[in-house]
Amino acid sequence: LTSFDSSPVTTMAQQQQRPISNRPISFLNRNGLFLLLLVLLVFLGVYLPLSESPLFMFQNRTSSSSPPSPSFVVSDWRYYSLAQAAKFVAKNGTVIVCAVSYPFLPFLNNWLISISRQKHHEKVLVIAEDYALLYKVNEKWPGHAVLIPPALDPKAAHHFGSQGFYNLTSRRPQHLLDILELGYNVMYNDVDMVWLQDPFKYLQGGHDVYFMDDMTTIKPLNHSHGLPTSRNGVTYVCSCMIFLRCTSGAKLLLKKWVEEIRTQPWSNTEAKKPHDQPAFNRALHKTTHQVDVYLLPQSAFPSGGLYFKNKKWVNETNGKHVIVHNNYIVGYNQKLKRFQDFGLWLVDDFSHESPLGKLE
Repeated sequence: LTSFDSSPVTTMAQQQQRPISNRPISFLNRNGLFLLLLVLLVFLGVYLPLSESPLFMFQNRTSSSSPPSPSFVVSDWRYYSLAQAAKFVAKNGTVIVCAVSYPFLPFLNNWLISISRQKHHEKVLVIAEDYALLYKVNEKWPGHAVLIPPALDPKAAHHFGSQGFYNLTSRRPQHLLDILELGYNVMYNDVDMVWLQDPFKYLQGGHDVYFMDDMTTIKPLNHSHGLPTSRNGVTYVCSCMIFLRCTSGAKLLLKKWVEEIRTQPWSNTEAKKPHDQPAFNRALHKTTHQVDVYLLPQSAFPSGGLYFKNKKWVNETNGKHVIVHNNYIVGYNQKLKRFQDFGLWLVDDFSHESPLGKLE
């Protein structure tokens, strides 16, 4: 009897304890779930509308700690690294580069029109030297401009011989070297140039470096393609148009060019204001036996001092001109007028051919 009587008592106690012990747990679970849903709804209703897209959290993390993934490369051009920008524009392993500041936007547009006529504009990467140009180019042509800090002052003077000009051009060889290190061939152009034909058919033979002669002395059509010198034995070629293959020789030349620029910092002395071209020629001279160089034909790649000042020669070489450089003249307005006088200012009548369109 004793054992029989104790069994119902134990069972009733257990039955009474189960509801008492389960109720608080069930109640807390329901409330915890309710609070979690409430917090989530508040977050969705308050924070996400303030963001630009549902990728708000990931975009912030991307921009602050790491570059955006390749799938967002065009829309996230504000956070471009040079590597991402070069990858976006490179075609057949080649990138066409210019480095320019906002005041020269019209010249950039003129240059782009001439390149688009030769069907090579998709390879172009504009290295913007200030944020104004970075935003303007990517607003019109997303993904084709990158800024490599530090940004330069867009209001600084950029005429030849000024410190602003030096600050801009002295950065050039490092930009080119960085692109070579990424594994691309690179063509550099100043934006006061115009393409009249496709230059790539002249970049044959597998040499390390191709460049223009900057002399005005007329050479025979079959002139040597070796490193030229002036009468006093000084190497004198133009750094305005360079094509570099991704080779150890080309990288060596650029490293020496960077080194030569660093040995001659900016000076306000009127007699000797440095810029990048003398440093480039010194680098060429010091690497003569280590780098395979190729001087492009003068008839196809004339200096401004020859093309714009020797009408007889221009007529004799008619049909051979490929890229014309508007140098041997100083001043923004003077360059503009010369282009207009020779029918090479394309912006006014052919802006529809530019990737940037008509600029306001």
